[in-house]
Amino acid sequence: GRPGSVSIMANNSTPRLDLSKPRYDQSVFSGRLRHFMETANPLNVLVPSKRLEDAAKLVTEYRLHGTAPPGTSEEQLWKAKRLYDSAYHPDTGKKMFVVGRMSAQVPMNMTIVGCMMTFHRSPGAIIFWQWVNQSFNAIVNHTNRSGGEEISARQLMVPYAAATTAATVTALGLNEVAKRLPSLIGRFVPFAAVAAANSINIPLMRQKELQAGIPIVDESGKKVGMSKAAAKKAITQVILSRIFMAMPAMVIPPFIMNNLEKRGILTVSPNIVSPMASFNKQFCRECLGLMLQRKLH
Repeated sequence: GRPGSVSIMANNSTPRLDLSKPRYDQSVFSGRLRHFMETANPLNVLVPSKRLEDAAKLVTEYRLHGTAPPGTSEEQLWKAKRLYDSAYHPDTGKKMFVVGRMSAQVPMNMTIVGCMMTFHRSPGAIIFWQWVNQSFNAIVNHTNRSGGEEISARQLMVPYAAATTAATVTALGLNEVAKRLPSLIGRFVPFAAVAAANSINIPLMRQKELQAGIPIVDESGKKVGMSKAAAKKAITQVILSRIFMAMPAMVIPPFIMNNLEKRGILTVSPNIVSPMASFNKQFCRECLGLMLQRKLH
């Protein structure tokens, strides 16, 4: 192990760490922020499958038996848990599709948001990028749904089609209105479309949770029942948080981009959009730390 770290030997049958919980205190904002900054770190997307599988094996073995290979330090266990949390579903323990992981949010949204705000005048471009955005959202919602319950193709396609239609209709309609208004207004059309789509997509995608409820656990993590009220509250929070998280990336840049366009800079260097969207998306990761939660759903 590293100097100063505690080695956990294979003959130690008593778990030194509780890997069923986040490393940092989740009752305070700083602890939640540190937790999500680690699990949503874009660099986690680049971790090879073999390393993720090794991390999952180490975490699983330690949770079950309280043992780890000789020489394994506490820091190594926490690093393994960080990788495990970033790539494996908290309920099923299955590896999540890479595009649907929280660590993929920044690079994916950096590209999609930048393109939605740049190509917002052509109806064809609006339809295409709204479709791309809703396809990505559907993947994220499906990947991070609560529990291991499988959903049918119809349950998956209905909210996807509804959200894509709502986003496209909203964007096209507002874009027509915006043509008669200052160009700055047109850059806010993608945000309005995203807000409308989230309000439809998330409840439909997670309708089974509204119907059956979500698991309720006690302080020790033991399941004590199912709650429809908790499901309704959780889904409402998800909708609001998705809209809130989109604001830094879709409300601030329009002012900057409008100014750059007037100066002719955006025409010369169009790629400047992506770094701005990336910065704002990374900033909004902090929004995740505002809510006290056991799992990211």
